[in-house]
Amino acid sequence: MPVRDWDGTSYDRISGTMEALGREVLERLELEGDEVVLDAGCGSGRITEALRERLPRGRVIAVDESASMVEAARRRLGPEADVRVMDLLELQLEDRVDAILSTATFHWIADHELLFGRMRRALRPGSRLVAQCGGEGNIDILRGRVRFVMERDPYAERFETFRAPWNYAGASRTRERLLGAGFGSAECWLTDAPRQPEEPREFLQGVVLGPHVQHLPEELRERFMDDVLAELGEPVVVDYVRLNIDATA
Repeated sequence: MPVRDWDGTSYDRISGTMEALGREVLERLELEGDEVVLDAGCGSGRITEALRERLPRGRVIAVDESASMVEAARRRLGPEADVRVMDLLELQLEDRVDAILSTATFHWIADHELLFGRMRRALRPGSRLVAQCGGEGNIDILRGRVRFVMERDPYAERFETFRAPWNYAGASRTRERLLGAGFGSAECWLTDAPRQPEEPREFLQGVVLGPHVQHLPEELRERFMDDVLAELGEPVVVDYVRLNIDATA
């Protein structure tokens, strides 16, 4: 089940910050140009588009669990693109692929053991998984400031049942999980990657704090964002910590 609702159109418009991070991950993936590559969690297709440019004789299979994201990706990539609505924990492909790329997705999935097992079974022997997602310590400072707002009236009662949907894993534990899933080798590391989004309100509301906002009734959502932005001040800095994965099947 999705942990939140996404607006693919909005995400495509404001996700330049995520695209920049994703392009850095794409640079780590060595390609000859004739491979079949899975984009695991394609979002609105910005990185999928860049990946496709590196595969003039190959092809991309792009999947995302959000129908809204897939619709946005199809608009961006065109009718010939292979873009599918699919939960990565239920990933099933016709054939194994030559590589998997994933950016800003795995931290939305609670069960990393099952996830990495699915990734391993989708890969040909000797092929690579190159990924990045939120890692241990991700947005700790920002979330701490937001918590001050959550504890005030009229929000405190509403957030009593709120449970953060993220899985911000550490590097060593992630490596253990990858090897346990059958990968022959795995390298994992954390990097600080603070960013100042160009459209901070829409970016926070639609990306970083989407689960918080969607937990509130409609009549409180804009007020909550007003209070959050007042608490954060300017400039708005998202203190990203990214978990990087480079594993070989």
